[in-house]
Amino acid sequence: MTTTLGYTIFYVADVRATVAFFHQAFGLQPKFVTDEGDYGELATGATTLAFANIPLAMDGLGSAGGFAPSDPNQPPQGASITLVSEEFEALFTQALAAGATRYVDPTEKPWGQTVAYVRDANGILIELATPVS
Repeated sequence: MTTTLGYTIFYVADVRATVAFFHQAFGLQPKFVTDEGDYGELATGATTLAFANIPLAMDGLGSAGGFAPSDPNQPPQGASITLVSEEFEALFTQALAAGATRYVDPTEKPWGQTVAYVRDANGILIELATPVS
């Protein structure tokens, strides 16, 4: 049996605004957004980063008890999106200029990587990182 990671989907209030933010803040290209704006994907390589609106997510998860949506006024959920770039400083600056909220300032890790954390308007935690040297 072969298994691959195909999608990571976050449930958000406004799919179009979230896709636009990720494009503006991180340069990720929109890959697909439904005409209804209830689902969208970004071109991120082999694994798809996607967003579904909360009503669409509840269609699939509501009968099982739903889910806890991200809330920018609460601590972030215990997961993050990690974006890796050689141009770390420029990416961090661009993310803040696009409306990301600073969460953890850039930090040098003992293994030779620089990381920082920001949050989007949904409260999703996003790690920005240099490649591991």
